[in-house]
Amino acid sequence: MEEILLYFSLKYNGNFDEIYNAVKNKEQVNDELKKGLFKKLKSNYTTIISKDYPQTLKKIMCPPFVLFYYGNLDLVNSKCIAIAGSTNPSDYGKEVTGKIVEGLSKENFTTVAGLGIGIEKIVHKNSIYTKGNSIAVLGSGIDYCYPKQNINLYQEMKINHLILSEYPYNILQTEEKLIHRKRIITGLSEILLVTESKEKGNAIINAGFALEQRKEIFAIPSPINSVFQGTNDIIKNGGSLLNSIKDILNSRGI
Repeated sequence: MEEILLYFSLKYNGNFDEIYNAVKNKEQVNDELKKGLFKKLKSNYTTIISKDYPQTLKKIMCPPFVLFYYGNLDLVNSKCIAIAGSTNPSDYGKEVTGKIVEGLSKENFTTVAGLGIGIEKIVHKNSIYTKGNSIAVLGSGIDYCYPKQNINLYQEMKINHLILSEYPYNILQTEEKLIHRKRIITGLSEILLVTESKEKGNAIINAGFALEQRKEIFAIPSPINSVFQGTNDIIKNGGSLLNSIKDILNSRGI
């Protein structure tokens, strides 16, 4: 059955609805097509019925049937915290994100983000620099690094950390895929931390998934004259205010 799920995932480029319908309707497997698809696959993979599939993802809406990956899959079983924020952060946002990540590394947390620009890039780079662990969830095929400026970071994480995608091969990212990966980012994590975001920033979408998944949400407050009022809105709507890493440790009983 694992090979069947892999076949449909490759055939339908990781599209959840198409894979679901193929399985539901007991679509026949084309052996020649299967052979060709399997031959093209370079990455590792795990399926939703495999023993090493992340258990936390089985609890979310639309869990990926197959996850393609490079690196250390065991990281999904560590203390994971998702971190999201602006693609164009302020100097304050950069500094505070770096300090928080350094503290999380010392406490053996694994950071989870989307290998994007801005806050996400800071998260991964600082995790590596402080000898922590990090997981990147792509909104493109597992073999396609987006944005291209992160190629060195992608290669580093591919070897020494973990890169995941529900999409195989070199499939290009789309806005829809970039959004869908956020359910995986929060799904893998115990906590979501938003360090800096505008009111309608993409990080607010992460908060929506975290809320749906009943994950604890932290946000770092922004000055009242800042354009980054999204984190303040999260706090006003029930998210926990983060003053220091001690707030996260206290919530975990550490």
